[in-house]
Amino acid sequence: MIPDHELSHRELAILHAVASGRAEITCSSEPDLFIDGLPCCDQYTVHALAHRALIVQVRPGPLGHRVRARLTAAGVAAAGIVGEAA
Repeated sequence: MIPDHELSHRELAILHAVASGRAEITCSSEPDLFIDGLPCCDQYTVHALAHRALIVQVRPGPLGHRVRARLTAAGVAAAGIVGEAA
């Protein structure tokens, strides 16, 4: 799903951090994101990106467990990242 609005600088920064492999996401319907081991300062934005299917966990895990985050193909397209695998 492509976002229905232009992404903010914060949304783009989060997507780029995920694309660079620096992010972990919790296994949850309202996932939290950790970048470089620290909690992201704007979990509301993280929830919105996850609900719009731009970021996902790389594999299932127990509720609340952290796993690596990745961009979906829609996330790569929305962020305008060239050459990144989804």
